[in-house]
Order: sequence, then C-alpha cells, then structure tokens
Amino acid sequence: MKKTVVINVVGLTKRLIGEHTPFIKSFLEKGTFNYIKPVLPAVTCSAQSTYLTGKWPSEHGVVGNGWYFKEECEVKFWRQSNKLVQQPKVWDVLKAKNPDFTCANHFWWYNMYSTADYSITPRPNYLADGRKIPDIYSHPADLRDKVQATLGTFPLFEFWGPRTTINSSQWIADGAMETDKLHDPTLTFIYLPHLDYNLQRYGLDFDSIAKDLREIDGVVAELVNYYENQGANIVLLSEYGITNVNNPVHLNRVLRKNGYLSIRTERGLELLDAGASNAFSVADHQIAHVYVKDKSSIMAIKNLLQKIDGVQQVLSGTEIQKEHLQHERCGDLVVLADKDSWFTYYFWMDDAKAPDYARMVDIHKKPGYDPVEMLTNPKDKFVTAKVLWKLFKKRLGFRTVMNIIPVDATLIKGSHGRIPEDIEDYPMLITNYSIPQEEAMIKAVAVRKIIEDHVIK
Repeated sequence: MKKTVVINVVGLTKRLIGEHTPFIKSFLEKGTFNYIKPVLPAVTCSAQSTYLTGKWPSEHGVVGNGWYFKEECEVKFWRQSNKLVQQPKVWDVLKAKNPDFTCANHFWWYNMYSTADYSITPRPNYLADGRKIPDIYSHPADLRDKVQATLGTFPLFEFWGPRTTINSSQWIADGAMETDKLHDPTLTFIYLPHLDYNLQRYGLDFDSIAKDLREIDGVVAELVNYYENQGANIVLLSEYGITNVNNPVHLNRVLRKNGYLSIRTERGLELLDAGASNAFSVADHQIAHVYVKDKSSIMAIKNLLQKIDGVQQVLSGTEIQKEHLQHERCGDLVVLADKDSWFTYYFWMDDAKAPDYARMVDIHKKPGYDPVEMLTNPKDKFVTAKVLWKLFKKRLGFRTVMNIIPVDATLIKGSHGRIPEDIEDYPMLITNYSIPQEEAMIKAVAVRKIIEDHVIK
C-alpha cells in the first residue's frame, strides 16, 4: 500500500487559485485536476461523510451539519460521534484489505470513537464555573499530550469566532506532521478551515481575502513538501465553494407569523420550542430542513415558503428522493436559497427578546448555523475595550459572558450549501497521482474510490 495524504482546503475553488496561491497553482499545473459536483447540502459534515463513505446522505444519514433529533425533540449541530455516520468509511474498507494499513484523521468531522487508528479533534473543557478551556480529544489518548507538549495548546478561539486566524490551520497541519513522525500512518486526512472565515465575512472580494489565500498557500506548501519527502501520494480537495450573498432569509419568522412555530419565554427572552411547534426550520447556510408535526399541513407550508423572496425551491416527497436526501433525519421539506440568499435560524421578532446565546459564540445551543458568530458589531467603537474588560474579569475569577456577537445577518457576504451556477465555484480535487480523466467533473460519491486507488497503487 502507498502512503497517501488527503488535504482538505475548505472553500478552495478554481476561481481562487491564481496570483495569491502560487504553490497551489503550481501543484495544479503539475497534477491532475477534477471539479467535484457538490453533494446537496454542500456543507462540511455532509460533504465529508460523502467523501469518506462513497455514499449519499440518504445512505450515511448526515443530512447537514445538524438536524432535529426527533426522540429528544432538540436541534443539535456539530455532534462528534462517528457512530452518527451510518456507513463504513474508506479506512474500514482499506483495513479489511490489508490489516497492516493504518489511518490518521486530523479534524475531519465526526472524529470521536471512530475506527481510525489515530485521531485528533477539537474538544474544549467545559468547567463547572462556566469557563470553556481550549483542548483537543485524541485517540490514542496520549497522542493529545504528546502533540500539545510539542505544539502548545490548540488555539480554539482562533479556530472559530471573531478571532479566527491562520494559527488554527497551521496548528492542525503541524499536528498532522507530528502524528506522522510518531506513527507513520498509511493514510492521513487533514482539515484546513482557514479560507472559510473571511470568505463568509467578505465573499469573493479579493482585496479582503488576498492575505488569507497567501496564508493557506503557505501551509499547503509546508504539508506537500513534507509528504512528498515521504514519497506519498497527495490529494488536495475541498468540500464546497463559497459565493457572494446579500439577502439573509428568516424562515422561522415567517413560520412564526403564520402560527406554525412555538416559543417559550424565559426571563423575558424567547426560545424556540421545537417539540411544541407544528413546523420549524433548521437553517444550514443556503439550505434548510423544515420539520412538520401535522403532515396534513406539509403542502400548505410548502406553498407558504415558496413565496418568500430569496427561496429558489422547496423540495418535498420524490423531489427530496431525487436529491439523495430521503433519510429519517431529513426534514419533511427541504428549502433551497437562491444564489444571492442564505438562511438564518432567527425566530424572534424583537432583537430585545433574542435569547442570550444569540449574542455569543455558542454552536451547540443555537437551533441552526450562525455565521455571524465570526463577527463583532462594526458600529460599536468600544467593542475591543469591552472584550478586554470581560477577559480581565474572567482572569480575576468573576463570571461574565462574552455577549459581543451582533444579531445583524446582513453582515454576512458569502455562503454555500446549494449547487452554484458557475462550475468555477464547485469544489475541486487535485492530485500528484495520475488518475483516469474520463471527464472533467466527478461526483462527490466518487471521491472515496479515488482515495482508495491512491493507497492501493
């Protein structure tokens, strides 16, 4: 078996490869290139699970970055157990062919309790006094201690939130190389999220994202040079492309106005009561799952949603099946945004009644994805001073909350999740290994077999 590394550069598309990414451009020119037809939804967890299993969401069950857990009547995003992915992964297939095969997974999602031999994933310590301490989870357990002893603590607050920097992707890359030196796995997966941040903040504004492109190009160069020295096959790929948006759509507010959505009020603030609602939306970038309690109202709700400005299509029944999303976790309706729009999770009508988590980085409490977590209020001239004061109080032992996130969805300028109009915004796969070029575009479900072929040379 041939040593192979798969480097996932989130958000990388053919459109972005050029003067600001000289190394990636040279790797493309020397290698084999394919566009990847995005899986629907074109979001992290669905795309990665499709690549790793070679199956559609209807088969592996990952219908988004989160969904409605019906038994618990709760919306949950960013779960970590690999058992949520209901199909064998590429490393299972390869290990069955050769028991000496080993696999390392660095930060690809659903990375806890998997059958990979070595794994590292973000896992903060949540302390009893409310503090969140940066940390990671690893298998085997001592890998966490060895890697952090060499590299320092994983920079969690630079991985997500207003303070994102290249440091988190650099740490992941360095961690992968440390694991390789310790264990020499046959196949390694590496996740580099850096481009995701400013592409969502600013869209395809090259004046704003040029620095990010140069930074990720440097990290990719380090990884490729390292693994080329190991004689490895190298796959460079992405999950989706981010395109410009200017129209946030609040599906839950529409459902609320029409009497479908239920609200609880606690301490004067409002909470979405999913279990009591006849219909509610789980927003995930440019796609949303709508779960309906009274099935007889599905078509009435579909007709309501189709009239909303920014909604391109509402899928039901066989339309959902056609898109390979027919799974028990899927919504009764699946809503797709048009090219200029994306979906918020917002359900309150008055910002003064927004839940406390709305103004915080809190990916597990929000009943939907919230890219605004990457921003602070640009109109607040004192936001930096407020943050420093809150951090100072925390260091003194006082309890305080980092409620610095605005509830202004118009700040987001880039999104993904739907299938883009232009192929230049599709995800892509580049490799230094020659693969048959039957066509310029491959299906997302074909990626697993391509990875297998790199290992079984």
